[in-house]
Amino acid sequence: MFSSPSSAAKLSLAVIVGLIALKVLVAVITGSISIVAQAADSLLDLFAVVITVLAIRIATKPADEEHPFGHGKAENIAAVLQAALIFAAGTLIIYAAVRRMITGATIELTEAGIGVMLVSVIASILLARHLLKVSRSAGSIALEANAHNIAADVYSAAGVLIGFLVIRFSNLYIVDPIMAVIVAFFVLKAGYTVTRKSFGGLVDTRLPQQEENEIKAAIMEHGCQMGGFHDLRTRQAGRQRYVELHLVMPRNASVAITHRMCDNLEQDIEKRLPNTSITIHVEPGDMDCDQCSVSCTIKDEAD
Repeated sequence: MFSSPSSAAKLSLAVIVGLIALKVLVAVITGSISIVAQAADSLLDLFAVVITVLAIRIATKPADEEHPFGHGKAENIAAVLQAALIFAAGTLIIYAAVRRMITGATIELTEAGIGVMLVSVIASILLARHLLKVSRSAGSIALEANAHNIAADVYSAAGVLIGFLVIRFSNLYIVDPIMAVIVAFFVLKAGYTVTRKSFGGLVDTRLPQQEENEIKAAIMEHGCQMGGFHDLRTRQAGRQRYVELHLVMPRNASVAITHRMCDNLEQDIEKRLPNTSITIHVEPGDMDCDQCSVSCTIKDEAD
């Protein structure tokens, strides 16, 4: 249930709307600025989820005449926008904390604040884990950014919760803004992580080394049928991976044999890395048979 990127994004939308309603209600009851900041943070999450839903809808569209490589980078753009929202949330928390330090306002009904923050922490943890699981299985960068966005709320909500517990038993109201400032740095760090990953897709950063190793392993499984490969290039747009390479084949290999070899190679790579588009440029091998492991008539005649 809720295992697809679209349904997972809709689930997060429902959870966030519920948390916003609870936080606004408790903020009015307690007069807590930190909970107001939390409600504003969740409102930013709401915008982020809406962006994610739209991005996933666009990214899953098939390639067309104007976009021959598909619409995958819509997810990267959405992730950049979400990173901006995370930075805004961190700044907002700092602003609210400084304002609390200046005004020195007291908090009423701390039990209500403790309750809503506890609910927020548990709900955010469960939701972030689910979104991260779905994003990894589907390869959705936008959904992964959304998961990190929700995870950032765990830190901020936990900080506010600790502050409320301290206030409840000690009446040290200054603890609330101090915890808020500390939490803000965790939020900003999450924004940095999302920004770095999302920009990587926009500037065509290569695939992770582990994935490139998988590609090379799939190619080398056919080592006895080819003369080698070179100029391997990789990139990713949204959940779609792109792989280009030059494949060296024996000079006397027919077009049919070469085509079958490329088909088998593409299938093997896609088994290891789903959602991969592969472009292979075939080159004839030179006459240096000692460097080639393929058994062919040229090598047999040379022997």
